[in-house]
Amino acid sequence: MFRIFNAIATCIDRFTHYSGRIVAWLTLAVMGLTCSVVVMRYYLQTGSIALQESVNYLHASVFMLAIAYTLQRGGHVRVDIFYRNLSRTGQAWIDTLGGLLFLLPLCGVMLWLNWDYVVNSWTVKEVSSESSGLPWVYLLKTLMLIMPVTLLLQGIAETIKNISIIVANSTADNSPTDTRG
Repeated sequence: MFRIFNAIATCIDRFTHYSGRIVAWLTLAVMGLTCSVVVMRYYLQTGSIALQESVNYLHASVFMLAIAYTLQRGGHVRVDIFYRNLSRTGQAWIDTLGGLLFLLPLCGVMLWLNWDYVVNSWTVKEVSSESSGLPWVYLLKTLMLIMPVTLLLQGIAETIKNISIIVANSTADNSPTDTRG
């Protein structure tokens, strides 16, 4: 049974890893566009609302699409006053309980609260309030649904991995010891 769950966790991990690596390249695009906006504004005395909004879109995309990758890599903020001194099994217990009690429900709440907001944006094909802005606000708002889905998937993978650690260590602790001398 655990093989199936571990296979699922491995597939999710693989997806998160590759999508995170791809999204990381967007930071290069953000940097290039930001430099272009600065050069245009201060050296060419011109500007582009669409270019500035592109920077904002990409910046939001990086953070919202890389959140699952950050979780996978252990990059989220953690108060580890006690955590760092615990055994790997103790850490797995805390991570499992945190995932089940906080992370996974939070992802569900984010999906529930954002659903109508995003659907309404798609319904009217929401565009920028600026006349020369980008016409794809509804696509940007879609990230508000993609983010909790990817975070939920990675949260499930992390929970599976932590439960596997707990089970493996409890099985090892309960295994008979060799009493032959």
